[in-house]
Amino acid sequence: MNGKELFNIEGKKAIVTGGTRGLGRGMAEGLLESGCEVVIVGTSDKVFDVAKEFCGQGYKCHGVKANLAVREEVYRAFRECVEKLGGDLDILVTAHGIQRRHSAEVFPLSDWDEVMNVNLNSVFVLCQEAGKIMLAKGYGKIVNIASMCSWFGGQTVPAYSAAKGGVAQLTKELSNDWIARGVNVNAIAPGYMATEMNTALLDPKNPRYQQLTDRIPANRWGTGDDMKGACIFLSSHASDYLGGAIIPVDGGYLVK
Repeated sequence: MNGKELFNIEGKKAIVTGGTRGLGRGMAEGLLESGCEVVIVGTSDKVFDVAKEFCGQGYKCHGVKANLAVREEVYRAFRECVEKLGGDLDILVTAHGIQRRHSAEVFPLSDWDEVMNVNLNSVFVLCQEAGKIMLAKGYGKIVNIASMCSWFGGQTVPAYSAAKGGVAQLTKELSNDWIARGVNVNAIAPGYMATEMNTALLDPKNPRYQQLTDRIPANRWGTGDDMKGACIFLSSHASDYLGGAIIPVDGGYLVK
C-alpha cells in the first residue's frame, strides 16, 4: 500500500461520542473532512444541531442523543448509531467524558459513580459492542481518549484520574485480545486543552493556569484541531501494526 492510501479513510463509517463540542467535535470534523460518514453522540438536542451544521457543509453526519451514564442508554445509543450507518461500523472514537472536582476526602460517592459510569464503564460497553461487529469482518479501528491523568494523579479529580487510568489499561487489554483478528485499539491522551471541561483551569486568576502553561513546551493550550491528525492516523491503515498505544497529544507537556 502506498503512502497516500495508508491514510485514506474515505467511505468509512464512524461513531464519535462526545462529538458536539471540544475535542470530540474536532475529531468528528477531521473524520468528516476525510470522507467518513459519521454519527456523533451527545447528551442534549445540540447533537442534532451540530449534525445538521456538518450536513450543511456537505458532509454525511447523523446525530444521536443519549445519556451514557445509564447502561441501557449506552446500548440503545450504539444500536441507533449502527442503524444510521446502515448496519456497519469501521471506526469508533470514544470522546465523551465528564469532570467532577472535589478533594478526595470529601468526594461524593454519587459523583464517583457518575464519573466512572460515563468515563470508563460506558467506554467498555461501546468497545465491546463495536468489537463484535469489527471482529466479524476482520477489520476495525477503536480510538479511546485517555488523559494526562492516565499517568499523573491530578488534583481534586480522583474519579476522573481513576477512570482515565482505566481507559489506558483497557485499551491495552483490548488490543491484546483483538489485534491479531484485525481490530486495532489505541488511545489518544490529550494534554491541557482549551475546552469547556477545563474552564476552571483556564481562568488566568487561577495559579494553576500559569503553572501548567509554563510547562507546555509548545507554549499554548491545545484545541480540537490538534486532535485531528492523531485521530485520522489511528483510524486508517497507517496504524495497522499499532496496538495498545497511548499517544500523547500535549504540546510536549509529558516530557518536560
